[in-house]
Amino acid sequence: MGVAVEESRKPGEAGAVEPAAPAEGARKVGRPVVIGAILVAWLVLFAVLRGKQTLPLAAADLTDLHRWINDFNDSIGAHRNSNPLFLYFFNEIRLVIDNLVTFVQHLISQPSGARPVPQVGWLGVVGIAGYVSWAVGNWRVALLAVAGFTFFGLQGLWQESMDTLALTLSAVFVALLFALPLGVWAGLSDRFNRIMTPVLDFMQTMPTFVYLAPLTLFFLIGGASATIATVIYAAPPTIRITAHAIRNVSRTTVEAADSLGATRRQSLLKVLLPMSRRTVVMGVNQTIMAALAMVTIAALINAPGLGVNVLQALQSLDVGTAFNAGLAIVVMAIVLDRVTTAAGVREENARRSKNRFVKWRRPLLGAGAVVTAVLIYLSHTYVWAADFPGDGTVGHHIASAADTATDWAQDNLSGLTNAFRDAVTNGLLNPFQTLLTDSPWWLVGAVLVALGVVLGGWKAGVTTAVCVGLLVGTGVWSDGMTTLASTLVATVLVMVLGVVFGVWMGRSTLVDRLIRPTLDAAQVMPPFVYLVPFLALFGATRFTAIVAAVVYGAPVAVKIIADGIRAVPETTVEAAASAGCNTWQIITKVQLPMSRGALTLATNQGLIYVLSMVVVGGLVGAGALGYDVVAGFSQGELYGKGLAAGCAIVLLGVMFDRITQAAARRVGA
Repeated sequence: MGVAVEESRKPGEAGAVEPAAPAEGARKVGRPVVIGAILVAWLVLFAVLRGKQTLPLAAADLTDLHRWINDFNDSIGAHRNSNPLFLYFFNEIRLVIDNLVTFVQHLISQPSGARPVPQVGWLGVVGIAGYVSWAVGNWRVALLAVAGFTFFGLQGLWQESMDTLALTLSAVFVALLFALPLGVWAGLSDRFNRIMTPVLDFMQTMPTFVYLAPLTLFFLIGGASATIATVIYAAPPTIRITAHAIRNVSRTTVEAADSLGATRRQSLLKVLLPMSRRTVVMGVNQTIMAALAMVTIAALINAPGLGVNVLQALQSLDVGTAFNAGLAIVVMAIVLDRVTTAAGVREENARRSKNRFVKWRRPLLGAGAVVTAVLIYLSHTYVWAADFPGDGTVGHHIASAADTATDWAQDNLSGLTNAFRDAVTNGLLNPFQTLLTDSPWWLVGAVLVALGVVLGGWKAGVTTAVCVGLLVGTGVWSDGMTTLASTLVATVLVMVLGVVFGVWMGRSTLVDRLIRPTLDAAQVMPPFVYLVPFLALFGATRFTAIVAAVVYGAPVAVKIIADGIRAVPETTVEAAASAGCNTWQIITKVQLPMSRGALTLATNQGLIYVLSMVVVGGLVGAGALGYDVVAGFSQGELYGKGLAAGCAIVLLGVMFDRITQAAARRVGA
């Protein structure tokens, strides 16, 4: 009874028994402790089981799956012109796309019929570029477009640039035919949006390389496959951003239109789309950038354009030629980016502008149309206005300067660059790669599943288990682990740069204004271009691919972390400062912990960007899955292995994407 009386007293009363503190062993074990325990157990088992059940496969060896894929590919080739599915579906699609691409090429880049020059020569194309840029943007953008297109000719790369532009425009046209209606549908329908979201996630997770191999199976190599691959790769941004724009239109505005008796069609055409126009144009901008990146990589499947120059130069280690062609790709990306960005803000700026010259814009545009028509006529009629004059002297000078800079860097910086390369390779990459490739496959799989559960929950763990099982089934487990090692090492370096520069930008508005334009410019550069300068510095090694991947993935991580740091409430930072915290303590104890969601998202995006770039690095000695994919294109007997390697890349991407996204949701919850 006495005990019962004591237990019934409230805390604070005389003689009350305070609740017992939880036992030390009953405390909840933190996630870092669990992760540490998993890693320690892995190291212990690695020491015991090293070299056993590692599933090695030599570069020329094939599994039964690879041989079956080869046989399937041969069977398709033998029956391509007799199988009804190909006769009336795949071949028809290829014919339509081929005709579209050929039409645009004959229009601006390649001769047609008996003509020695295209229908519209360089002068007409420059005029069209300037006029369109002025019409959708302003005179500054028009001047940039004219200068950029003229620069292609001065480089001696006019036809290659126009081939790239033709493929890009064809792919964007087809992509928008599907993407805009699907985006509107996803914006209007919650059910359809739920269906499309995982599909778009999957499409955007896949590295660019992976789209090429399966499409050549059905559409052969060439412009059609390149365009279709580009459409698939470039459509998701417009679908996703259009749906987002439709969903974010003010509900009160929509309700007001409904109350006035507007039909669903009128509400869409008169309210939702006009109010979403700027955001939709942003989606079109992203689609154009994705398309340009893809058509350059599509040189691997015999697509014409600047990608061919870069690919051939990379394979022959000709840095000067690669730099010249890569510079043309960058210029085209900048011009297309600025034109579409200007199109998104022009109407709003014109509406706000009080400039007295705005009212003269329409007559000036009419005069500009007349001038453009005259330039088109001249370029169609006269060879001097159709065939760009000169022999590309500027391009030769650029290539020569790049070669000179390469020689100087190799002569004077080789000690520094080699030391840096060896430090990262021997101190970080080799040990981690050995741990992954020399551990039993089931041990690595168990560790990945356990980390997936701890970081992302049981759903992420199930996804990881499925991906591991399928990765084993591809027959390229060992190469997959080599790629995994390079990807994770590059991601660590990306996050180091992301945290350093992201915190700096987040804490200083001036630094943000200085650095952000560079990051924006870096994000419009296609992946191919990143390889060129690092090939000059580090040679054709896997480290070149890693450094290029770091530079490719760092901008997005830096921007996300900077935005996360800036989102930390100023009152919280001031409270920490008033409590006596110094700058280091504010960063490590307040801003970074409160930006965990941004850090996790930055890791997610960094991983996806890095994985894509590490695979492209297969062109310059990165080996592993990237080499398998490239070899599959160039050597028919390795096609099956290359396709399996592409699937393995997808599995790695899906696994990392699901774990990091789930972790971001758990952190933000």
